[in-house]
Amino acid sequence: MSDKSLRISGNRLNRRLAELAEYGATPDKGVSRVAFGETDVEGRRYVMNIMRHAGLNVRVDPAGNIFGRREGSVAGAGCILFGSHIDTVPNGGAYDGALGSLAAIEVAHTLNSAGYRNRHPLEVAIWCDEESGLTGSRCFVGELGPEGLELPGHDGVSLAEKIRRIGGDPLRIAAAVPEEGKVSSYLELHVEQGGVLDSEKLDIGIVQGFVGINHYDVTIRGVANHAGATPMDRRQNALLAAADLVLAVDRIVRSIPGEQVGTVGRLVVIPGAPNVVPGRVNLTVELRDLDMAKLGSIWQGISKEMQQIARKYDTEVQHELRRSLAGTPTDSSVRQLLTEVVHELGLSSKEMTSGAGHDAQQLAAICPVGMIFVPSVAGISHSPKEYTRPRDVENGANVLLQGILQLDLR
Repeated sequence: MSDKSLRISGNRLNRRLAELAEYGATPDKGVSRVAFGETDVEGRRYVMNIMRHAGLNVRVDPAGNIFGRREGSVAGAGCILFGSHIDTVPNGGAYDGALGSLAAIEVAHTLNSAGYRNRHPLEVAIWCDEESGLTGSRCFVGELGPEGLELPGHDGVSLAEKIRRIGGDPLRIAAAVPEEGKVSSYLELHVEQGGVLDSEKLDIGIVQGFVGINHYDVTIRGVANHAGATPMDRRQNALLAAADLVLAVDRIVRSIPGEQVGTVGRLVVIPGAPNVVPGRVNLTVELRDLDMAKLGSIWQGISKEMQQIARKYDTEVQHELRRSLAGTPTDSSVRQLLTEVVHELGLSSKEMTSGAGHDAQQLAAICPVGMIFVPSVAGISHSPKEYTRPRDVENGANVLLQGILQLDLR
């Protein structure tokens, strides 16, 4: 069998997706395998076992990332990394992250069974804690150091302590960063998490880049007062100002041509009692687009209107850019390689932008990256109803396999 005719086992891959979904299975057929929790630890153990079965040498790095390595035949050749994550959001689905991780292991299994002699070292990467902050891949590229690991999270527990739970060593976090030139490229397969491929009946999405994300924390201060004894015309209701702002964000983002999106997904009303006029509201405005300059322009429009809203309701408003992740293009040569692979496999495809952040976005800081999307039925993700058809699972894994083989020839 020639390298170009190699194919993964779709039956085995889909069976393993079902097996992994048992770790954290919920009554409504969802999956809660939240990073660092008991079910995450159990899922990681399962994954490491099948990595060894695929002929990989398995290790856990200081950040808690799992790597399975297959040595190459050319001395000094850079490593080809490929993989994803297995942690989920609470009550999420069985495909987000898991598909890319298990497909990478399936590729290694296929190459091992075929006796393929790779030139470059090949390494399957299972990144830790993708869902709550891309922790593993950020450590790997040197973006997250010891000081960030010691800060307590929303649950009061530091990342350092959580990393210890999964076999990492936060005291050696600098050792998680590879030497310059050691990684030659990175490839990731993922479910689309949107409905474009499914609605257009396309097999594969070739990702052009990852959107930038800006998180703005906003605090609106009014005056908390008795809901029964305070006349309507004497209120400084912070929640009314917040409600206007939520509508303004949606309107302003929609008013500009393009693919940008804006969301207010967090809103905390204080004191939050039914008989008290809200005196303070904390909320977060999230803006996403590949063009960071456009995000800045959109925020200027929102900020201007935010001040007008504050005056209208006799309130005060403050904001802070809490987090900013720059928009990142994928490597053009890797996109071209994937386009050729898809054509040779007889599949349909389109180039598209990823509206979600991924580990590949972090890896782009140190090496050329590529990303492959397969359809999510009805565009549903982060939900028990998340589903990718077995045939699409198989197609995506075969594109990943042939993509790795082509990268190995470079």
